[in-house]
Amino acid sequence: MLAAPLSKTEPVACFAVHARAEPGVMPRVLELFAKRGLVPTAWTSRVSGEELAIDVQMRGMDQNLAEYVAACLRQIAYVEVVLTSQR
Repeated sequence: MLAAPLSKTEPVACFAVHARAEPGVMPRVLELFAKRGLVPTAWTSRVSGEELAIDVQMRGMDQNLAEYVAACLRQIAYVEVVLTSQR
């Protein structure tokens, strides 16, 4: 069964995660979305020295859920900062 295409007018929740470059951080971040049945609309990550930066975008995520996910992201070991925005 194919899902209906998402409207381009839906809000997009954006998460910027800054963490120590540790192997377990990326799967733990992705797990927060996966266990809710969500596949991020966009995902980029990069390592610079000891720092890991992950940018995640999720189309159609309501503000309350985005705030909850951000709070959960902040609880992950080695995560230092989580910034959020909505566009």
